[in-house]
Amino acid sequence: MSDDRTAVQPKTGEAEKQFKALFSKETNAQGEFVRQPVRFATPFCTSKNALPVEKDRYRLIVSRACPWAHRQLIVFRLLGLENVISIGVVDPVRPPKPYSDWAFTLDPNGKDPVLGARYLSDLYRAADPTYDDRFTVPAIVDLETGKVVNNDYFNLTYYWETEFRPFHREGAPDLFPQDLRDDIHALNDIIFRDINNGVYRAGFAASQSAYERAYDTVFARLDELEKRLANNRFLFGERLTDSDIRLWVTLARFDAAYYNAFRLNRNRLVDFPHLWDYARSLYQSPGFGETTDFDAIKRHYHLCCVPGNEYKLVPKGPDLSVWDVPGTRRVRAG
Repeated sequence: MSDDRTAVQPKTGEAEKQFKALFSKETNAQGEFVRQPVRFATPFCTSKNALPVEKDRYRLIVSRACPWAHRQLIVFRLLGLENVISIGVVDPVRPPKPYSDWAFTLDPNGKDPVLGARYLSDLYRAADPTYDDRFTVPAIVDLETGKVVNNDYFNLTYYWETEFRPFHREGAPDLFPQDLRDDIHALNDIIFRDINNGVYRAGFAASQSAYERAYDTVFARLDELEKRLANNRFLFGERLTDSDIRLWVTLARFDAAYYNAFRLNRNRLVDFPHLWDYARSLYQSPGFGETTDFDAIKRHYHLCCVPGNEYKLVPKGPDLSVWDVPGTRRVRAG
């Protein structure tokens, strides 16, 4: 890993302040991490008070380190929406501020080339000058106003899969089939609670008991999913769905970040034969590996999410070549 990074890394003192500010509002009396509610949740649809479904109207802001943002990139690639909604990318290392923010330091002159913003907070505060929660990705910005209009990380993929169907590429997969929608909703709720957010509940726990409860929940659910995938190609048999994308983004980060940074060290992903084959097969399929940036993932979690990393060390491992060992469940893009 090269050391000549263009991103500004927070000084140790600022990093500690930033970490505490990140989650001080999101910790309950039992030391449990309770994720902040979504502020901008206006849906995309044809209703009067909804966001209009239009081409070239919006810009999606992502961090390649963030699992909630990563699943938007996968869905965009599979459905062909990259030519419908533009994408801006923030630096995986947070800027040196005493609060949670993201910076456009990957772009020339440190500004998003379309919106002209230096920080994600600029776009949030354009929508609400009093906004004082964490500035989160993914965020959808209306190009007509330069304001964040939606940051509903849980529901965004549903909009891309349904409301934006007229813009899907020819042969795009149906990731949210009508006959499975109730089942997908139910499973997605479980995946969010026990896996996607479960790893954060372990990593950001502020008490031993809260950490251990989250730890046990994560691994109990992984054990269950390991059994489910023993006889299924994907979570719903032979059909790739929205649920697979939601599970996969957490699995992709498990060994590189959650196993050590979040102390989820009972097993690595590679220790689950069926989950590992499933994850590796998806990585080698269209839309998954090509949108995955392990370097960004490691830098973000180890430099921004682990307090006390005084010397700003990023783990050299794990060995990423194992992701290229052929899996048995390859899926076509369409």
